[in-house]
Amino acid sequence: MSSADTSRIQRTGASRTVAVLECLRSAFAPFELAYAAAAYEDTVLTSEAFVRRLEQTVFIAVDGNGPVVGTIACSMMSEAEGHLRGMAVQPEWQASGTADRLLQYAEDELIKRNCRRITLDTTEPLQRAMRFYERHGYRRSGKVQDFFEMPLIE
Repeated sequence: MSSADTSRIQRTGASRTVAVLECLRSAFAPFELAYAAAAYEDTVLTSEAFVRRLEQTVFIAVDGNGPVVGTIACSMMSEAEGHLRGMAVQPEWQASGTADRLLQYAEDELIKRNCRRITLDTTEPLQRAMRFYERHGYRRSGKVQDFFEMPLIE
């Protein structure tokens, strides 16, 4: 496992598209067979979808001057509600503190915008992610939507 001490968190743009897509694919590869094909593509994104994602604030964790080892996006859904999505950490960086730091950066960004409630959605195959979010104070709302024929849990 790598140390998060060598990574830094920063906002990103289109110049890092390939690196962010690689991070997403690497992080979600173990779950590909558990996802509906369209849900998986929506999760790991295409280049075009990532450009649209950049309408939100997208943070990356970078190992020194090297690769993107994690990412998260956040946006305001209303005047008081923020939303997180697209969090991923490279497998070798999981449990290193990188995810904690990414989450904190995104939450801080939303709080700066006067956000009073932050939501996120996840899928059943991501049990470890659900435990991570619950350790950080997130609770299941009971709201479940359809995500390409998969349950999407708020």
